[in-house]
Formats: sequence, structure tokens, C-alpha cells
Amino acid sequence: MSFRLTDAPSAPPANLNATAARCETFALLRLRTLPKEKLLHLTVDPASEGKRLDAFLAERIPELTRSRLKKLISQGKVHLSPEGKVKASRPVRAGEEILVQIPPPEEPVLEPEVVPFEILYQDEHLAVIIKPPGIVVHPAAGHLRGTLVHGLLQRLSGLSGVGGALRPGIVHRLDKDTSGLLVVAKNDQAHLRLSAMFKGRKVEKWYLALVHGVPEPRSGKIKVPIGRHPLHRKKMLAGAPRSREAETFYRVREAFRHWALLEVRPLTGRTHQIRVHLSYLGHPLLGDALYGGRRPGGPPAQRQMLHAWRLSFEHPVTKERLSFEAPPPEDFQRVLEELRRCAR
Repeated sequence: MSFRLTDAPSAPPANLNATAARCETFALLRLRTLPKEKLLHLTVDPASEGKRLDAFLAERIPELTRSRLKKLISQGKVHLSPEGKVKASRPVRAGEEILVQIPPPEEPVLEPEVVPFEILYQDEHLAVIIKPPGIVVHPAAGHLRGTLVHGLLQRLSGLSGVGGALRPGIVHRLDKDTSGLLVVAKNDQAHLRLSAMFKGRKVEKWYLALVHGVPEPRSGKIKVPIGRHPLHRKKMLAGAPRSREAETFYRVREAFRHWALLEVRPLTGRTHQIRVHLSYLGHPLLGDALYGGRRPGGPPAQRQMLHAWRLSFEHPVTKERLSFEAPPPEDFQRVLEELRRCAR
């Protein structure tokens, strides 16, 4: 059931001042908030005086779209004590307190779909697959169909449910335009143990990367924390505020005139870690538009040239050591051959 401000007493008792009435109303809201709802308590700052309510909320809650915020307002999920239902166009005033009830997003029911990928290995506990470039791993905003998860549901019998309804079997991820090896859990026991192994850095992952320039020294570690970019929501930044520890090892496998083929091993698991660290080093991935890898004069690359090449770990149940390799896809190899021709 939803709770609106009109469900609260219409007027405070005579012996309560306005502040007490506001506290009482907000306390009632907290008591009646649904278990999975998120409750945000915001105070309007002087600089926001006169802004539309929906515009103010969009600034303070950037993870929600303007349309979603307007829907929450129309549903009576945004409260300004002691008012009742408010409008999106209402100007806010400095010092006002706003309470926002954010219901959990509705999770769609996933249907199996035919999605191209190769199964390299599977048993009753896990599978190791090769993800092609251009495929999103699991459903997210703007990608509700045609993900790897839809393909896993089509081809594998049983997937773990620990990760939630939208991420069955998913223990770790690759970016949409990164290709290569992924391990998938087929039951909850395997999922939990694999997750602990990733967290404990007991899974060895190696990538092949084509980069601008030739790094000097030819091998080394990049130890720079990574956090969300303060201005670009889809981008990460080395040394950003509230960064987390990040460490990447690299070595040059082949050097060309103006480019190089690297073997890269991430020692931590931050979002976009390899892409961010190589860009920070001054050697962004070929084709990586987000991190400076689209430069004139080089071989045409339609995506970031990054491939998860080698994966090695102890089986979470049998304890057998498993190791896998996957050659780069055709587009990666085509760019690599072009670099070799340029270097002759």
C-alpha cells in the first residue's frame, strides 16, 4: 500500500508547533514506508530557492530520470510537510524539508532469447563462455532485450539466483564492447564461492589490449585509485573523489611504430579499470571513445580493442585447477594485422 501525506492528521494538535508537526508527519511516513522503499530526506538550500520541485529533485537525485521523478510526484511519493499532494512545477523554498519515497524498480520477467556466444566448458556447477563484442552482459536501462543473460537462459539448464532476477548466473562482467571469457554460476553454492574467490583475488584474468603508443617501461604496475567521474555519470576517473584502490599489471607483448599489443592483468575489479588505467598512463585503448582512444591516423577500430584472453581459477566445488584461453575475435585480429603491416 502507498501512503500519501493526506493520510496523516490534517492539522497538528494545538500544543504542537510547526516543527513538531513536521517531525510527526515525517515520522508517520517512515513508519508506513514499504520495506523495500528507499526514503530520502532533503533540505532545500538557499541557492535552490525558486526552482521547480522536479528540477530540484533532478539535481539532488541524479540517478533518477526527470520522468521517473515526475511520476513519483504524481503518485504522491514526494512530501513537503505540512502540504498534501504537490505538483512538479511548484517552486521550492529555502529551508523546506522534502521526503521522497523511492520504490524499488520493477524487475521485468526475463524470457530466453537466441544470443550468439560460445560455451567453452560446462558442468553441473558452472560454465565458461566467450562473450562476443557488442553484447551487454545483463539487462539494464536501455538494454532490456538481447543481453547475454537472455542467451544463457536459452542455452543453459539452471542458473544461480544469488545475483537477483536480472543477473542469473552472473558472477563478474565485461563491458558491452569488450570480448572474451566469462565464468557463469549454475547454482547458488558455486556463485557464492566464485564471488568470494573474485573478491579474494584468487581468479587470474588476463586481457589482450591494443593501445596507442608503446609504454615505457615495457612492463609495470599502475596503482591509482578509481572513482566515478564527478561530471560524467557514465565515466570513471583515476584519482576521483571517493576513489577506491585499483591496481593493474601490464607488459608489452608486441611493439609497433606508434602502437602496442599488451598483456594486461587487473589485480582489482573496478568498473572500466583497464580502460581508465591505460588512459591515465597515456596509452588509451584503440577505439575507446570514452577514454581518448579515438585518434586520427591509426587503424580503424569500431570498439575498444580489449579482449579477455585467459582465465584461471580453482573449481569452487571439485577444487580442480581450471585454465582457459580464447583467441581474439575477427575484428581484433584484423586491427592487429594492420598494425603489424604498418610496422614493416
